[in-house]
Amino acid sequence: MADRLKGKSAIVFGAGSSDPGWGNGKAAAVLYAREGARVACVDVDMEAAEETAAIIASEGGQAVAIAADVTALASVEAAVAAARQAFGIISILHNNVGVTHMGGPVELSEAQFQQSVDLNLGSVFRTAKAVIPHMIEAGGGAVVNISSLAGIRWTGYPYFAYYATKAAVNQATVAIAAQYAPHGIRANCVVPGLIDTPLIYKQISSQYASAEEMVAARNAALPGGRMGDAWDVANAALFLASDEAKFITGVCLPVDGGQSCTIMGVH
Repeated sequence: MADRLKGKSAIVFGAGSSDPGWGNGKAAAVLYAREGARVACVDVDMEAAEETAAIIASEGGQAVAIAADVTALASVEAAVAAARQAFGIISILHNNVGVTHMGGPVELSEAQFQQSVDLNLGSVFRTAKAVIPHMIEAGGGAVVNISSLAGIRWTGYPYFAYYATKAAVNQATVAIAAQYAPHGIRANCVVPGLIDTPLIYKQISSQYASAEEMVAARNAALPGGRMGDAWDVANAALFLASDEAKFITGVCLPVDGGQSCTIMGVH
């Protein structure tokens, strides 16, 4: 299939990759463009946003790079205004910003907990606040939030704030879907399981003796014996953003190789 998003514009928050390789947001932004969308690539790191936009441009697509801090409403609003100036409308809002802090409520500092709330959940609130009024004016749109398997089950890692905020993202998505359905707006979550992206080498590998041990343990935790990749997440997001999913809203879709239906852990 081709041109599944022809005539649409997407704003992707978290469109850069933290290190070389394909992160979930970067892959989604590029895939949206490959399917015909004009894409506003937003990231706190302007160089990362520009890299993603350059990939899209090199493939003949349309993209702009925008720097924004999702913990500040004014910054999010400025990014949305820049995207609208470039493309006129925003058909798709894609949220891919998140952070993990290891520790339970005893070990976490209050600052770490607050950062998790501001980034993981606050980003969904602020971007929805900035984009949804324009979607209402345009007669509809699609919201795709990237959550986590941690939002629906214990995954083996001691990251209390991540569990709590990702569960909140799931229910926030349901609330958006129900409230704004009369305006033609759909909202769904992708719920990734164990995905091999650059971010895990920064935020997860500390739980293992080495990166190699981490990869082996995560692969072994899955029924099929291997982690997913950023394109698995991006393909699910593409489906939910497209008109193929026009009768699907309020859904939290696991993309996890079957982990959510097993009792296997990551250790």
